[in-house]
Amino acid sequence: MARDGVTCPSPVNPLTTSDIVLTLSRMATSLLLRTCSPTLTSHGDFVWPRLGPVEAPDWSPTPSCGQGLHGLLWGEGDASLLSTGTDALWQVVEVQTADVVDLQGKVKVPRGDVVFTGPRDEAVNYLLTHGGQGHAVAFARIMVGTYGTATAGDGGTATAGDDGTATAGAHGTATAGAHGTATAGTHGTATAGAYGIVAAGPGGLLVLAFHDTRRRLALAYVGEGGILPCTRYRLISGVFTAV
Repeated sequence: MARDGVTCPSPVNPLTTSDIVLTLSRMATSLLLRTCSPTLTSHGDFVWPRLGPVEAPDWSPTPSCGQGLHGLLWGEGDASLLSTGTDALWQVVEVQTADVVDLQGKVKVPRGDVVFTGPRDEAVNYLLTHGGQGHAVAFARIMVGTYGTATAGDGGTATAGDDGTATAGAHGTATAGAHGTATAGTHGTATAGAYGIVAAGPGGLLVLAFHDTRRRLALAYVGEGGILPCTRYRLISGVFTAV
């Protein structure tokens, strides 16, 4: 993952979009997450249907932006490409997996079928309940119990119980219980309970719980005091120590 001039492995999913496409190649269809204006228009004033088939009028399979329908495959990728406007419409588009062209952070396809249009959270939930579980879906809110694994994409929230693993993308929040592992991306917040492990990308915040006479929280800021991005830390004698 490259953000703010710093390159480090993605804290969410070590697979590239190309790897995901290859893994999903045996699946006939996949889902894309995308946004458009309240009038259903996108780049170049292209008008999307609220529901139903859609096709790019200028399709080219070359791996470059443009000449296709764009989105995030299974909601994974660069969430900054999605609109965060309060009036934006969020869409889920079913596409043929074999048609997907990787553009690094997003994908493009020649055609698809819009299966959902509406608010962000409903679009994310639709994707999660139609095959998206286990993917680092942008803006997802995932919660699991003890020993569980919760994964969310950029801007998402992942929460796991004791001995669990919580992972979120850039600007995300990852929280795990005692003995758990929490990892967040750039400008994210990673919090773990007693004896836990945390890591975050550039600009991230690390929080670890500990107990002396009472429960307390220790804070560390990535980029300050020797705390490195994309590095796992735990508390040893009250000090954030790389592990």
